[in-house]
Amino acid sequence: MASPVQEKYHDSNPVVRALLGRFFERIGAAVRESSPAVILDAGCGEGELVRRGVLPADMRVISLDLRPESLAWFRDHSNQRRLVCGSLTSLPLPDQSVDTALCLEVLEHLDRPLVALQELSRVARKRIILSVPYEPWFRIANVFRGKHLQRWGDHPEHVQHWNIRTFRAFLEPALGRVRLLNAFPWIIAIYDRG
Repeated sequence: MASPVQEKYHDSNPVVRALLGRFFERIGAAVRESSPAVILDAGCGEGELVRRGVLPADMRVISLDLRPESLAWFRDHSNQRRLVCGSLTSLPLPDQSVDTALCLEVLEHLDRPLVALQELSRVARKRIILSVPYEPWFRIANVFRGKHLQRWGDHPEHVQHWNIRTFRAFLEPALGRVRLLNAFPWIIAIYDRG
């Protein structure tokens, strides 16, 4: 049964499926690279990363989302039981309590993404992995798919819009040097503590 909220992950279009597959492969590689024992999936939604097996089975995953209904769906459709209802702008975790903090497809929804970034930095010991839509390509792809045409492909819940240059300019003053990957139509950012 497909998630009622994250229908994009279950699109039958072969191009969309190929792009998602490549995206999840790159996320999985970035996670495995840091060999984390404990990972935070911040803004986990209905748990796509756990349910797809993107996150290694031998690690402890803390899945956090603001929406109780998403966590309830996740709980009912997986074996994951480390579910936390909470906000990215006030993470209910101690300082440096996770090895890696993941935050995928969330920052573009936030009015105050810098506060969330600071919270992720506070709880992550080793690595932060982020992703956002790569604009304007994400909107152009939506137009080709016939999505959000009244808004020229812009998702109605997206309040932040970044490209490679502007995402780096947003991240580096708060974190320091980041590595950016083009995972069209997304950008993946990886920050490692020195």
